[in-house]
Amino acid sequence: MKIKHNEDQQQLAPVLIITGTDTSNTDSALFSPEHIGFKAHNLARMAALNLPVPPAFVLPTVWTAQREKLNSEVWQEALNNLEKVSGARFGDPRRPLLLSVRSGAPVSMPGMMETLLNIGLCDESLPGLLRLTGNPRLVWDAYRRLVASFGEVVLGLDSQVFESDLSQIASGRDERELDFTELRALTQAHLASVQRVTGRAFPQDPYDQLEQAISAVFASWGATKALDYRRLNDLSDSMGTAVTVQQMVFGNAGGTSGAGVGFTRHPSTGEPQPWIDFLFNAQGEDVVSGRRSAHGHEQLADVMPTVWAELLGAVTQLEQAFQDMQDFEFTVENGRLWLLQTRHGKRTVQAQVRIALDLLDEGVIDREQAQSRLSGVKEADLALEYVVAEGEDVEANPVAWAISAAHGVAIGEIALDEEQARRCHETGKPVILVRQDAETRDIVALEIANGLLTARGARTSHAAVVARQLAKVCLVACNELHIDREGRKIRFANEEFIEGQVITLDGHTGAIYAGAVSTVREIPADLLERLLAI
Repeated sequence: MKIKHNEDQQQLAPVLIITGTDTSNTDSALFSPEHIGFKAHNLARMAALNLPVPPAFVLPTVWTAQREKLNSEVWQEALNNLEKVSGARFGDPRRPLLLSVRSGAPVSMPGMMETLLNIGLCDESLPGLLRLTGNPRLVWDAYRRLVASFGEVVLGLDSQVFESDLSQIASGRDERELDFTELRALTQAHLASVQRVTGRAFPQDPYDQLEQAISAVFASWGATKALDYRRLNDLSDSMGTAVTVQQMVFGNAGGTSGAGVGFTRHPSTGEPQPWIDFLFNAQGEDVVSGRRSAHGHEQLADVMPTVWAELLGAVTQLEQAFQDMQDFEFTVENGRLWLLQTRHGKRTVQAQVRIALDLLDEGVIDREQAQSRLSGVKEADLALEYVVAEGEDVEANPVAWAISAAHGVAIGEIALDEEQARRCHETGKPVILVRQDAETRDIVALEIANGLLTARGARTSHAAVVARQLAKVCLVACNELHIDREGRKIRFANEEFIEGQVITLDGHTGAIYAGAVSTVREIPADLLERLLAI
């Protein structure tokens, strides 16, 4: 890893991260999570391990409070170095470098701030990217994603503006099924929507895009959901966020490409096996945003066994280096693996105990570390609720099924939004939040709910990660769920429920039941015995 900085302004200068170079002379103050954010700090650690990491530069956390002074003069030298490493030039019409712009606080805040991808793509650079990749579908897919995300995050447009454009062109199909001519039409529709709603054209100057993107990501430190998350977790508003500007890698490049998010161990049970969601021909935001349903790793292992083997090797290396279960994000571009992020994974108490004990048994951590991680855990904390059958076989009669993202059982009244969740909570009634997507903007409603049920989303989406952290039952990607917001009701395949009716979520099996079913609380005897032993 290589660190470059202006000696006269060390606290403000960008930090350059490149895979595979010497770390022995790294200035610890400039390298610290407090300075460059936890995401970039871990990115640099992965680069030092010679793991495949796209090159990047980082704008330190101190810029959060003075982002209005930030301009291209600050990061131009760092961008020049990034261009040298990549062999491409930002804004170049023949060999364009595209960038991602990512937030990263000194502590992990999953999904609470913004990310922008494909920065630098415009009408002038588009033909160059087409010549470089030979893939018109990739190029138009990246462009339409940029316009929509930039419109939402930077220009403040409602996501429904772009969802409406998509629905008119896709006619109910998954956007990954669209060919390049349809994606070109969708891009043009998005560009027209930006012009119509904002009264000005989408910015075609790559430097203008980058400046606005960096400013917007810094500004997202003050977003409502970020403020709520810090309040819930007793985090200081003064920390600020860093911003990482990184060379793009493309998971939407075709059949041997995709995006994934995973945990090195099961975050609900602690089982020592990778727990990974992957989407072919997709970008990372498709998985973590909660707006798309993703699948387990089986298809990735079948279609690209070499990539899967490399990923398993990286998983082992990450756990050994970071000495804990990791939550990581990755992209596969034309059969090549890239790691984009790693952090200590959010987990249930049960998983916390098993992982610490297993890592101790495996020699990854010592007894003192295990004891420290488990201090304060009580016997009662290990108890889990399970559905039991009384009279008839309850488990044979669920009204629907979903994918479990967090274990346990949750019983409560259906609430379709935060306002209804608050009304139920204020009267002492338990709540099940039912949403179309698993999104982090629902963090306040999720805090007061017993569980979350969504029609779309992945087990590894940011909202599911937060649900596990809050010890909430979470079921995602219920294909049978249809939500009628205007009628304030939901429908499964054969049964309809009005908002306020009671349902039960079984986070162990993914089953959904009408009404409140009987449950029993149990403590895993073997886990308790191992905990008491240390």
